[in-house]
Amino acid sequence: MSRIFRGIFIVWTVLRFGLDELVLSGFEKPWIKLIRRAVSVGRNLRAPRGERLREALESLGPIFVKFGQVMSTRRDLLPPDIADELARLQDRVPPFDSALAIARIEKAFGRPLEKIFASFDHTPIASASIAQVHFAVLPNGREVAVKVLRPNMLPAIEKDLALMHMMAGWVEGASADGKRLKPREVVGEFDKYLHDELDLVREAASAAQLRRNMAGLDLVMIPEMIWDYCMPDVMVMERMKGVPISQTQRLRDAGVDMKKLARDGVTIFFTQVFRDGFFHGDMHPGNIQVSLEPETFGRYISLDFGIVGTLTEIDKEYLAQNFSAFFRRDYKRVAELHIESGWVPATTRVDELESAIRACCEPYFDRPLKEISLGLVLMRLFQTSRRFHVEIQPQLVLLQKTLLNIEGLGRDLDPDLDLWSTAKPFLEKWMLEQIGPEKLLAQLKAEAPAYAKLLPLLPRLLSDYLKRPADANQRGLVELLAEQKRTNKLLQGIIYGGAGFVLGLIAMQVLLRISLF
Repeated sequence: MSRIFRGIFIVWTVLRFGLDELVLSGFEKPWIKLIRRAVSVGRNLRAPRGERLREALESLGPIFVKFGQVMSTRRDLLPPDIADELARLQDRVPPFDSALAIARIEKAFGRPLEKIFASFDHTPIASASIAQVHFAVLPNGREVAVKVLRPNMLPAIEKDLALMHMMAGWVEGASADGKRLKPREVVGEFDKYLHDELDLVREAASAAQLRRNMAGLDLVMIPEMIWDYCMPDVMVMERMKGVPISQTQRLRDAGVDMKKLARDGVTIFFTQVFRDGFFHGDMHPGNIQVSLEPETFGRYISLDFGIVGTLTEIDKEYLAQNFSAFFRRDYKRVAELHIESGWVPATTRVDELESAIRACCEPYFDRPLKEISLGLVLMRLFQTSRRFHVEIQPQLVLLQKTLLNIEGLGRDLDPDLDLWSTAKPFLEKWMLEQIGPEKLLAQLKAEAPAYAKLLPLLPRLLSDYLKRPADANQRGLVELLAEQKRTNKLLQGIIYGGAGFVLGLIAMQVLLRISLF
């Protein structure tokens, strides 16, 4: 019965804010038009559609707000006006009763609160749609932050997700535009994301990975996870002491170098992307602080690791080559990269895609490099690619959203920030590593175990070969001789061409530096 009432409330909200026109505006069946006229009576639809959608999601509650936040990252699917409005959604969720938080903690650890912590602050320091955070002190005196999931989240989420899946089916069948938005896939993606976020052990593991990756950079601090106190619904971590990065005047008054802080933020992001392929995917100002402690003065403090992005070597190569080709205005190469990646149908004409990309990117070169937004470049590329039926990978869309966050944050701290000059060393280093001797040695090292296992087997394999019938041996001998010729050529190339390889490699790197930059 509760699901029925919830469904009625959702339908009423959709009609109240005029969201039906987003889906049914192109639907030509007469009875649909009649219903739309009937439900439109008395409604004020003068507000922009994006604003009405945002307000509707806010009125539907935290789960729908979270859905809107996730949807705002899918700029490859949404019109810009709707994506921009959804990006304004924030978790304005009041904290739940601390008694419920304590009950959940005691249930998770199976003992009273006073046996778990030496002290526990009943007033939460932060509250969001999924969880809230309290400060506490462990029995050994260590100060910690305790993240606790909201009670009864899973049943509430399951109910709303079931309704979302049902509505997605309606939207997909209502119009061609509804099909283009792929509502079933989007809701399925949100379903997975939300269930992952409900597992705090997963979040703790992501934080631990980022902490290891960033250990030698000395630019960012990530809290240590207290693994003996981490459960699926309760996570205990090192307490971090910092000033929210949005309080810029307080940071200036404390003597923080804002220009260096802006550059460090970009450095952290590009290090995570191009070096590690593992990046914090929710780097908005609410999740970033700055340390004012003497030992760590001016360092970033990163919080909330529910969303992380991962990139493969192919993803990183795609990004690096796209950026470098873009800054050379080599639009043909950008088009070729789209086709080579397999995201554009192989039948796509390179010249047509090149022309579309040129129209998308050329306006950026009427302004200084420091004013060029790499995030907007990616977004425009994704939007252009959609016309050519490109399936943009979710991890790249998350990257583009995070890059926009970083750029906005960096330019708030330093309006003169030149993102390209900061990104250039990472792109240059990554590109050179792909053709350098380090890459060759790494590949040989990776293959060495396989060859080590094969060598002891060679006598037995040769014996088995000699016992085979003559005809089979003859065929096998031809194959073996052909393989031996290929091997001999390879060995000769390695032995006699070493000097030429090194000289050629040096020349290639010099040419690459010239062509890239």
